[in-house]
Amino acid sequence: MNNILVIPSIDIKNGKTVRVVQGIPDLGCKEYGDDPVEMAMIWRAENAKVIHLVDFDLSHKHSHNNFDLIGEICESVIIPVEFGGGIQSLEEAEEVLNLGVFRLVIGSLAFSNPNEFKKILEKFGPQKISSAIDVVENQLVVHGRKLKTGLSPFDFSKNLAEMGICRFVVTDVLRNGMLEGPNIELCTKIAKITKGKVTLSGGISNYPDLIKVQEHSKDGIDSVIIGIALYENKFPCQKIWRVAESGIFD
Repeated sequence: MNNILVIPSIDIKNGKTVRVVQGIPDLGCKEYGDDPVEMAMIWRAENAKVIHLVDFDLSHKHSHNNFDLIGEICESVIIPVEFGGGIQSLEEAEEVLNLGVFRLVIGSLAFSNPNEFKKILEKFGPQKISSAIDVVENQLVVHGRKLKTGLSPFDFSKNLAEMGICRFVVTDVLRNGMLEGPNIELCTKIAKITKGKVTLSGGISNYPDLIKVQEHSKDGIDSVIIGIALYENKFPCQKIWRVAESGIFD
């Protein structure tokens, strides 16, 4: 059993840290603070090695109003920051990378404009570009997880692997933010078909879930993105940290 990387997620909407139900703002979201920069520094202080950012304003309104904030986050931590959310062009990909982002996670563009996606991949390479595979009921969904494509996520992932993609961020949308457990089978199947590495996103609810994923690290899952379970202190070690921070032991 290999180690896996735990990646905290910071979702940004209107300049605030939020958690969005199934990653779809229309279904509701909860705020977790006014300062995403501070949140990034908290996760870094708690030993995060990578931070995952999602810009819902770019993804759903194609607004760049969070870009300065994203640049601040990249400057505030000394660890890689990966970014996902609505990249639509080569120029936009370059703009976000110039903010200090280490890697882009691109989903819908590979479906809606594969030629533009290829340009991005060719310019920046697979170390800088990974693919988001969002799945609802065994089919690929895109455009803010609202459009069911009718495509198999396995066939789509295989095509992306043939283009040169070697990392996939795989989300079972119906489990995302619901604390219902991860879809390990989906992720290991994509890893096997693509021969790539998979970051599992969605469903992690507690420490046992994390151990279950780790047991499949040999099957291609090398990392997990965790959001609400971290924000809601679902891990034993977090309870210790929170008690210490509250000053109870002063």
